[in-house]
Amino acid sequence: MPNLTVLFRLARPARSLPPLAVFILAGLAAPAAAEDAALPYDLPASADTTLATGEDEQAAYFQNTEIDENILLPPARPQDDDPERKWSRDYFAVAVGVLNTPKYSGSDDRRTLPAFYFRGRVSGFSFSTRGTNLVVDLIRQRRGQKTDFKFGPTISLRGDRSGKIDDPQVAALGKRKVAVELGLFAGVTQTGVLTSKYDQIGYRMSASKDVSGRHGSWTASPTIDYGTPLSKRAYIGVSASVNFYGKGFGRYYYDIDAEDSAASGLPVYDGAGRKATAGKYTLGIAGAYSLSGDLRKGFTLIGGAQYGRIASRFAKSPIVADVGSADQWLFGGGLAYQF
Repeated sequence: MPNLTVLFRLARPARSLPPLAVFILAGLAAPAAAEDAALPYDLPASADTTLATGEDEQAAYFQNTEIDENILLPPARPQDDDPERKWSRDYFAVAVGVLNTPKYSGSDDRRTLPAFYFRGRVSGFSFSTRGTNLVVDLIRQRRGQKTDFKFGPTISLRGDRSGKIDDPQVAALGKRKVAVELGLFAGVTQTGVLTSKYDQIGYRMSASKDVSGRHGSWTASPTIDYGTPLSKRAYIGVSASVNFYGKGFGRYYYDIDAEDSAASGLPVYDGAGRKATAGKYTLGIAGAYSLSGDLRKGFTLIGGAQYGRIASRFAKSPIVADVGSADQWLFGGGLAYQF
């Protein structure tokens, strides 16, 4: 997506890297690939028309798609009349801003952090960074195609509870080490489905495995998103996702053994690590407004919000139920520029 607007579904910094990325709220998550989107006004027949993308994870950390950037980024592609061009045009986009998010997944304490996002496309191959995540789409995007299939590798650093923790009981459980997760994502996006020839709906599935020996488990996130230009100046998008986690993930981040219970005063809990489960649901909305009057060029204001709900066995953990909150809100805003 030649678009640069980008809420960053970024994930917290090396320590507790939250989604420094709502900016893109979009994920703004899990790993999605960059797409392009067109505008709701006449464009030359040779212009590309696709949408921009969107975590992920998180709200709990835009790392794995908790937020979709796809929806947040309006497509900003200048017209290109070169009849010989085979692939969608090359572009680079960057955005900076701030993000307000829980200090860790399940926390009721908040913090405000700087956020940064970078994405682009070269010879039809797209890539995007989201906080400490990198996603590369290995399926080249052809110029003007309406149905875009995506597939590629992802790598991310999960820093949940690896930084400073304000709650004394959770702090007594000890910090968690940053986990390195490798995975794959696949998806499809269709352009021109509901409101015009330029709106877009997309579905993607991402899955990753901890290769650093921290939680030693896996995560998976199906995501659906929809985005549409409202005018030559404005763009809006929405997304929904579910995050599934393996037993090791629940055990590492949410269970409390007898020793940790004695140190923290929190009750013993082993429910999160008993079996794989859907641990979080998220809904996000994001938008962009061009300062130049045309989303295809110049600077763009971006912003968004995401609501996440920690569910089932994770929500029953004392870390969430007793000293935290199952409701996880993320807010972000900033300035984007595409070139």
